[in-house]
Amino acid sequence: MKIFICSSKHFYPHVAPIKEALEKADHVITLPNSYDNPTKEFEMKDSGQEVHSVWKGEMLKLQSMKVAANDAILVLNMEKNGQQNYIGGATFLEIFKAFELGKKIFLYNPIPENILKDELCGMNPTVINGNLELIL
Repeated sequence: MKIFICSSKHFYPHVAPIKEALEKADHVITLPNSYDNPTKEFEMKDSGQEVHSVWKGEMLKLQSMKVAANDAILVLNMEKNGQQNYIGGATFLEIFKAFELGKKIFLYNPIPENILKDELCGMNPTVINGNLELIL
């Protein structure tokens, strides 16, 4: 299966071992935007609001293309700054795009208890609780 890993930059250190395990199971992996340069967004913000806005728009279009090009997404939703199972804005948009396109949606951890819970439940993701073998 072709899988796009969706993740906050905060979780990028977890991506490599997950990618390796999925590839050992014969999955083809697409990495998150800016994975090779996790500080790129900070650089763009330092360049000014207009430059950052243009760059961010390009990243949103790129993530939509990545979702469309894959069979499924795997959302790495872990603890961030005291928030359990964190899902940020860009990741939520990736989940919604996958839902719109009828793609499989896997959450690494349970749905977070926050303002997005009802919407996330409505998209019916498969929660794997860290067990990559459940990605079928």
